[in-house]
Amino acid sequence: MVKRILIFLSMGLFALGMAGCSSSSHAGSVSVQTGPAEELPEQEVMCAIRIRLGDTVLDGVLYDNSTAQGFAEMLPITTETWHAAPGFARAFDLTEQIEQKGTPGYGYEPGSLAYWDEGPSIAMIYEASRRETVVPVVPIGKMTSDASMLEEYEDIITIELVEDEESLSGTGGTLTENSGEVIENEGVAGGNETVFTADTKVWDVIHDPVFGDYGRLIFPADRSISDSLTLGDVGNILTWYSYVSPDRTVEIANYLREQAASGEQIFYDIYTEEEKAADPAKEDTGLFFFRGTPGEKFAVTNAGGGFVYVAAMHDSFPHALELSKKGYNAFALIYRPGAQTACEDLARAIAFIHENAEELGVDVSDYSLWGGSAGARMAAWIGSYGTAAFGEVDYPKPGAVIMQYTGLSEVTGAEPPTYACVGTSDGIAYYGIMEERISRIQAQGTNAEIEVFEGLPHGFGLGEGTVAEGWFDNAVQFWEDNMEK
Repeated sequence: MVKRILIFLSMGLFALGMAGCSSSSHAGSVSVQTGPAEELPEQEVMCAIRIRLGDTVLDGVLYDNSTAQGFAEMLPITTETWHAAPGFARAFDLTEQIEQKGTPGYGYEPGSLAYWDEGPSIAMIYEASRRETVVPVVPIGKMTSDASMLEEYEDIITIELVEDEESLSGTGGTLTENSGEVIENEGVAGGNETVFTADTKVWDVIHDPVFGDYGRLIFPADRSISDSLTLGDVGNILTWYSYVSPDRTVEIANYLREQAASGEQIFYDIYTEEEKAADPAKEDTGLFFFRGTPGEKFAVTNAGGGFVYVAAMHDSFPHALELSKKGYNAFALIYRPGAQTACEDLARAIAFIHENAEELGVDVSDYSLWGGSAGARMAAWIGSYGTAAFGEVDYPKPGAVIMQYTGLSEVTGAEPPTYACVGTSDGIAYYGIMEERISRIQAQGTNAEIEVFEGLPHGFGLGEGTVAEGWFDNAVQFWEDNMEK
């Protein structure tokens, strides 16, 4: 028999409710009186927690009592929830009772997390619509975020510890370790940054509050990401790619967090709220900004992924970061999968940057487009056909296109200066086709170069530690050589 928390206003009603729980179904709601909730005495806080409801994260705390300590030892928990009392509380079951139990009572406050030993279950009280809980419960904590969405939310939740004393005190800081995530002196407004490691869970990065609603776009929004996936294993979800560097992944995650925590805007929507409402797929688009020298030229980097997903963590973020280190302002585009929609998003991104150049602090002349695999096709198509062909104002074409490992063959005669690189063991993009295309661009009187690397497969990215190492510097030099003097 599954026991459930039932919240009523009399023990008689409670007994009736328990009788209704003798089947496998959850008890229904009961008509109750309403009134102001009984106030609880002030509680000392033990630690911070996060409650994940899909893409939404609620903040909370656990109190410094023996019951809360027992619950904390069970975390993290991922579980289903059920509606203990519609309009009042949602609940979830525990697999075992908590051994160290405090004194139960009947008081609560909005946001209360309350333990019922007979379940054993935890109630999450999202609305102060009852005078008291007649079932005796032990307050173990409180949700400090608005928890009203619990009334409608019916999917699984995850509750985990946030071992960050600054989130409780707002001062000082400690060096702690939890699930591979090391936190040092982290503050809401910045301070020293969280240090992610190769063992940090990807979902911990996605749900880091500093990233707001766009954390989910740091990793492929169109890929399934398991709860156990770490930064060190991101390469496992990047189909068609090779030489994915855990060190680079960790560096980029930390860089993005440093920038966001310091108050820099690192993500920009390219579509308006009205446009996203009309086409919800546009919710998964935008630009990550890797700042260089204010007033310097800009580049847009475009990851591949077969027009199925966007492999930014390996195929565009590293390039953008390295460009920023050289002083250039680099944007990594997150686009809608699909050749047409991807090009429309790139055209919109170029329009957005031109229209907001002063605010962004960039020079729009002689900009460059970079891309790998499918992203290289995007860069080439915009370079050849221009932004107007994809629904935007006709902005100037790029000063250079930098392409990696894509078997595009067409040449229109309108190509900008083009640099390309590929490996001889690429089973997706045949290097001979790329060599031929570069030759045809050169025959049109346009500067073009290609580097072919012996034995390299598809998707080598920056190529660090391979025979391709150094191609990136050559590509930057090519761009610079083709800037107007």
